[in-house]
Amino acid sequence: MKPRHCLTLGLSLLLLLVVTRSKESSDPVVDAGPYEFQHPSNFGNRYTIPADNPTTKEGVHLGRLLFYEKKLSANNTMSCGSCHQQDRAFTDGLAFSPGVNGIPTTRSSMSLANLLWVRQFFWDGRAKSLEEQAVFPLTAPHEMGQSLEISAEKLRKTPSYPPLFKFVYGDEQITGDRIIKAISQFERTLISANSRYDQYLAGQYQPTESEKRGHDLFMTHPVPEQNLRGANCGDCHGGYKTFMEFYHNNGLETEPKDLGRETITQRQNDRGRFRVPTLRNVALTAPYMHDGRFKTLAEVLDHYNEHIQPHATLSPLIIEATNEVGGKTLLLTPQDKQDVIAFMHLLTDSTFVTDPRFSDPNPPAEAANKTEAKR
Repeated sequence: MKPRHCLTLGLSLLLLLVVTRSKESSDPVVDAGPYEFQHPSNFGNRYTIPADNPTTKEGVHLGRLLFYEKKLSANNTMSCGSCHQQDRAFTDGLAFSPGVNGIPTTRSSMSLANLLWVRQFFWDGRAKSLEEQAVFPLTAPHEMGQSLEISAEKLRKTPSYPPLFKFVYGDEQITGDRIIKAISQFERTLISANSRYDQYLAGQYQPTESEKRGHDLFMTHPVPEQNLRGANCGDCHGGYKTFMEFYHNNGLETEPKDLGRETITQRQNDRGRFRVPTLRNVALTAPYMHDGRFKTLAEVLDHYNEHIQPHATLSPLIIEATNEVGGKTLLLTPQDKQDVIAFMHLLTDSTFVTDPRFSDPNPPAEAANKTEAKR
C-alpha cells in the first residue's frame, strides 16, 4: 500500500473514532426507535398519532422528563406532575388545584389514564389533541403560568436538555412546539390495563359474588317491566375502557353554575354538560365530578340514586332510569350500592400507579440530600 493511501486511511479511521466518541459522549443513554404501544386487544386500535409527532422511545423519555420539569412553571415550583400524581392515577386529590399564583383552578384535575384513545380533552372538550391540550395548563395564569417561549429559554440554559433535544429531534433547537410534542408522546404511553377487572376478562381472576353482582348492575340499564335490574352506569361508562366520548348533564344542579360544554359550543342545549371521564382507577381519583363535590364513591351513588336535579338538558339516559315500574328515581338498594362499589374497586390498576416508566425521574430533594450525605 502506498504511503499516501496509508496516511489517508489512518486519518479516516481517526476521524471516525473521534466522531463516534463525540456522539457517544453527547447522546443520552436512552433506547431509540419507534415506541410500541402495549395494550389488550379489546382496547382496540382506534386512535390517531399525529403525522408530525410520531411516538419514539427517545421522545417518550424526553417527554417524561418534561412532564416532571418544574422549570416549565413561572416560579419553578410546579410541573405537570404536581396536579397529575402517579399514585392517584394522575389526579391530585383536590377539588380545585392551586396554580403558581395560589389561585385555584375552576375544575378538578382529570385522570390521564388511557389518553391514547381520547379524541376530545378537558371536561368541556375544548382541545382536539394531546398537543393542543398540553398548551393550556403550561401557559394558563392560574396553572403553571409561563409562556412556551420562556420555558424553552430556561431549558436552553441547562447542560442536559440541549443534547436531549438533539437526540430526539436531530438538533439542539429547543422550542415550545417541541416541548409540547415530547410531553404528548409521554402522555400517550400512560396506559392502564392491568386491573383485576382486566385479569377477570382474561380469565385470570375470579371475582367475589359481590363484585360479580356489582359488575352486572354497573353494566345494565334497568328495565323493570322485564325484571331487568341495573345501576345504569354502563350507559356512559361501558366498554373495556369505561368511558365514552359523550357529554352529559348528570343532574348536579337545577341551574348549573358552570355552563360546561356550552362555553365551547355556545349552544344552550349543552348547558351543564361535561365529558364522561374514564372510571379506570376510580377508587384512587377522589374527589369526584368536575367540581370535586363528592368525596366518596358512596356519595356519587347516592347522587345518582336519590338526588338527581331536574334540568332542560338532563341526560335522557338518567331521566328514564328506574328499577320500579313508574319509578321516579333509580331506586338502588343499600346492597346494590355496596356491590357496585365493590366492582368499581376492581378497576384499580396497582401496576399503573407504581410503574417506574411513568414515575418522576428526579428524586425528591430530601431523598437526594440523604443520598449525598451518605457518600
